Amino acid sequence: MMKKGLLAVLCVAAAACSTQGQVDPDVMQIATTPLTCSNKAECDLWWQRAQTWVTNNSTYQVESATDTLIQTAGPDGGKRALAYQITRTANPDGTATIGFAAHCDGSLGCTPNPWEAGADFKEYVRGAAPGAQRTDLKPPQPASTAMHRDALQGQSVPRSNGEAVSQ
Repeated sequence: MMKKGLLAVLCVAAAACSTQGQVDPDVMQIATTPLTCSNKAECDLWWQRAQTWVTNNSTYQVESATDTLIQTAGPDGGKRALAYQITRTANPDGTATIGFAAHCDGSLGCTPNPWEAGADFKEYVRGAAPGAQRTDLKPPQPASTAMHRDALQGQSVPRSNGEAVSQ
């Protein structure tokens, strides 16, 4: 009887380990789909939503908020909280691509999961998430206008281990 109980516990533990680090394919698709606005008015609205999302979802303070970069402080040593870097890159056809990067410094992974954060961010910015269509968006908060030397161009997504990867 004891062996069966131990076997059951081991099976459950093995099943839990086998799914750890996997991301729902729907979340992955949303997170990796480029976020490209089609004109200045839409791009400005999406950029305002991007800053609102970062302000409302980041543990860290926004360090820089310009027309092309939104960046938080962090990550702090060993913490699982995500630090964000959002970029806005103009495209030759008059559109713009909003890039998303999230990373943490926790050895046990990040909280929230960077893929889920990326999907939530993109849905919110596009206006697909609940509450995204609100007209009471917070105005951008004053922040340093210095560009960070590591600002990423284009589309960024986190790896399953939490590290940011540029596409």
